[in-house]
Formats: sequence, structure tokens, C-alpha cells
Amino acid sequence: MDAMAESQGNRIIVVGGVAGGASAAARARRCDEHAEIILFEKDEYVSFANCGLPYFIGEEITERSKLLVATPELFRNRFNIDVRTRHLVQSINVENKTVSVLNRESGEVSEEPWDRLILSTGAAPITPPLPGIESENVFTLRNLNDADAIKAFIAEHGCQKAVVVGAGFIGLEMVEQLHHLKLETDLVELQPQVLPPLDPEMARLVQNELTDHDIKVHLGTAVVTIQTENNTATGVELGNGTQIAADLVILGIGVSPAIELAQAAGIEIGERGGIAVNDFMQTSHPDVYAVGDAVEYQHGVLETPHRIPLAGPANRAGRIAGQHAASTKADPMIAPMGTAIVRVFGITAAVTGLSKKFADRSQCKNRSIIVVGKHHAGYFPGAQQLFLKLTYDPETGRILGAQSVGREGVDKRIDVIATAMKFKGTVRDLAGVDLCYAPPFGSAKDPVHMAAFVACNDLDELTRIIEVDADLSGYQILDVRSQQEVDTFRFPEITHIPVDELRGRLGELDASRPIITVCHSGMRAYIAARILQQSGFENVHNLTGGMLMQRFARPELFD
Repeated sequence: MDAMAESQGNRIIVVGGVAGGASAAARARRCDEHAEIILFEKDEYVSFANCGLPYFIGEEITERSKLLVATPELFRNRFNIDVRTRHLVQSINVENKTVSVLNRESGEVSEEPWDRLILSTGAAPITPPLPGIESENVFTLRNLNDADAIKAFIAEHGCQKAVVVGAGFIGLEMVEQLHHLKLETDLVELQPQVLPPLDPEMARLVQNELTDHDIKVHLGTAVVTIQTENNTATGVELGNGTQIAADLVILGIGVSPAIELAQAAGIEIGERGGIAVNDFMQTSHPDVYAVGDAVEYQHGVLETPHRIPLAGPANRAGRIAGQHAASTKADPMIAPMGTAIVRVFGITAAVTGLSKKFADRSQCKNRSIIVVGKHHAGYFPGAQQLFLKLTYDPETGRILGAQSVGREGVDKRIDVIATAMKFKGTVRDLAGVDLCYAPPFGSAKDPVHMAAFVACNDLDELTRIIEVDADLSGYQILDVRSQQEVDTFRFPEITHIPVDELRGRLGELDASRPIITVCHSGMRAYIAARILQQSGFENVHNLTGGMLMQRFARPELFD
């Protein structure tokens, strides 16, 4: 007999659908043909593409039906799974192994027994207790009903102005889509940068793309009041006193894990506020599993529990929970690293693992370098600039994280690095990774390789890196660009010697003082640093990312 189908009469109840719950139910059936599987979903739709909702609102996705990944009929006919929508699980009795379920259509309440219980309760959008928050045109975006309501309000009221609160992934997607609908849009973010998972200088690339598309960006301030008239929001007031008129307001300021059901049942809640689970997605009660945005996963780099509310981990966790609930056997959950990506008009931004600021906050020793390259061979038509930041352990070289921003090729660079990180790869491993190459697709020395080469040089002290946001006071800054480049923008006090003239002009430098070499993006400065280090200069550093990244790291110097 198939080892996965040994259990007879196993009754599995899944609470919640979408990514985690639907995946769990389907996997449980594939592993146990004889189990009774019931999925309770409190809303109308059991499995829908919630990540596609902003694009449906902006009419980039035109057919609503394409967002419906699976219907109750498909679950019943193909998988013999009993899906009951508009059924709310109100409580769990872990001793008697029952759940209390409210039929939201009839009002009837029933007690349902289970042998294994899988919780996929998700997360709820955060709605701060602000004056005016209950206005009819203040929206959050969690499900299809929310998307329908936003679309309908825009169409019925001829909206022209919108305010989006929160510059994370969902907020940025909504800004882009509202702009597509020709709404004048303001973006408000409490943090001093957009896209907080990125480091500030990388996020500024995204901010510039927003402002280039006439998005008004308000950073470092919060909405304190939603101004209303007849229960309709007419604008918002910010903490800095700014008032913004609006026909609708969309909140994208994060999510809170839906843990109330588990907590009331006495199931352990982790220190980060999510449901605590083991590698097989079992909770503190071994017959109760939890998956998705409500749980805490072991972080793939930090190896401590963190909430990572992303669709990829939710789907994978659901698969593991479903298999283990059906058969008591499964491969353990591979710790996710928060790999995520977003398109903002013409550019893409992606991240995996730790940013530098996240590493600093987590007290991880770290170093970071930045390279600027092309997404494919520079001589092949259409080559686009790509920024790649690599963060690593300065002692072991282990890759801790990466960020990339560009118009093309961002996703594959971050995916490659995320894969290396899964195997605890080092920058030396990354330097030797064998990537496909032809001029339309990449370069013989890909930006991934170049980032790894720079990090290896730093570790080997061939050239020591100064990070993009470091304090440069006390250094003599050697700018090795051309005169034309220097005249365009520069640090206030520099020694200017073009790299091709450096060997004959070493006497112009003070060998007793520490030197930082700078150029446009770092390559010529690296060559200059090697010349100096082999000519009797001992304290030489290369400014990573060059003057190009200084425009984004220290914009105040160049305004």
C-alpha cells in the first residue's frame, strides 16, 4: 500500500482557503484518497489570486474570472473536497477535537469533529483608529470584494484624486494602477523612504521613478486625520500639517496576523505575534497545523522566528501541512528569506534576505557592496542599467542578502542569489556560479559575478570597500574620473587625478593619510586603489557604487 494512504477514516478540516488553505487541502487529498476533507472559508471565494487584485483594479487584468484560481465545484469534482464558503469557524476545542462553525447564510451553528486541523486564517489589513477611517471611500485591499468595491467607487463617482497610505509592495502597486486610471495620486509613508525593506539609497531609485510619473511622495509623516463630509472622505491631513484633497483613500500600511482563533484555543503564539509552528507546520497542539500569513517561519538567514506574509511561503507551507496531516510524513519547511519583488512603472525592485539596515538592526556582522551593470551585454541593443547590492558576512563571506533595482533582468539576479543563499552559499560560491550567456540575455561576467568579485576582493583586502553611506570625513578623496565628469557633480573637496594619469602623479597624494578612491560606478576607482596599494600607500579604500550611487545615498550634496 502507498505509504501516503495508510490512514483510513482521517477527517481533516481546513480553516481558510486562498494560498495556504487551498494548497493544504489539495495536497492532503493527493496524499490520502480516503480521507474526508472539509474546507471552511468565511468569504465567498475559496481560492483567488489576491496578488493580482491591484492589476484588476487598474484594468491591466481585464477578466475578473481569471483571478478565480479554483472554485468549490472544482474542489468537489476533481479532489472530492467539501468546500463550504461563507462558513465562519468561530472556535476550536482542542480537547474534544471539534470546531464550532457559523453558516453565514442561514445563521445555523454546527459542531464539526476533526482528526487533523489546518489553520489558514491569514492576516487582516491594519486600519489605525483615525478620525474618518470609517468613511465609505476609505478602502483596504484584501479580497475580491474589496477590489470590486474600489473599482465600483472609482467608476460611479468619477474619481480624480487618490491618496495611498503606505509605500510598501501593495501601496506601490496601487499607486501605479491608480495612475494608469489617470487619477492624480499622492503617496504617504511614515518611514523616511519608500519600500522600507530596501536600503535607503536603493529605495531612492524607486522614489525617483514615482516622481518622474508625477506621483507626489510624502515621506517621514503619517496621516493624522481623514477629513470627511457626509461620511465621505474629502482629503487627509498629515502630521506635518500638509492637507491633501482626495476622492478616495487606500490604506496599505501592513497586515496583522489573524491569530484570534488559535489564541482562544490555547495554541502557542510566537514572540513576533504569529502562530508558532515547527518545520512541519504543526502548532503547540501536534494535530493542529497553521500556515500562511498568520504564522511565524524560521527566517532563512537569521534562523529565528519571523512573520513573512508572502504568497510563496504560504503555498509551500500549505503543501507541507496538507501532506503531514494526511500521512504524518513530509519534507520539512525550508526557511524562507522574504524574497519579494515589485514593478513600479518602468522599473523593478527586488530583495532577498537581509538588507544592510535589517542586518544592522538584527546585530549581524555585515558588509555591503554595490555594482552597476547592464542586464545583458552592453553592446547588444537595448541594454538597461541594473543596480545590485550584495550584503555578506565579513568573516565567512556567507551571503546575507541582496537587493536590485532596474528596468530589466532584476528578477533573475535576485532569484539566482536567493538560490545560492538557500544552500548557505558564500560570495566565493557566487563568483563561480555557472550562468547561461548569450548577448541578448546576459554578459559573460554577469552583474551577479561582478558583485561577487567585488565582495571577494574586499574579503581578500585586494581593495577595501567603503560603504555607500559611510562617514567620509578624515579621508582624502581621490576622484579618478575625467574632468568633464567631475565638472558635472563632485564632492566639495577632492584631489582630481584621472586614472590614466595616476601612475605619473602619485606625488600629489599624501601617503600618510587614508585615501578613498572614487569614480562613476567603482571600476576605475578599483584600478586606482590597486595602483596605490602597490605603490606604498597602505590605507586605501574604494567607495562602493561610486559617485553614481552617491546621488541616491547623499542627494543633499548634489541638489
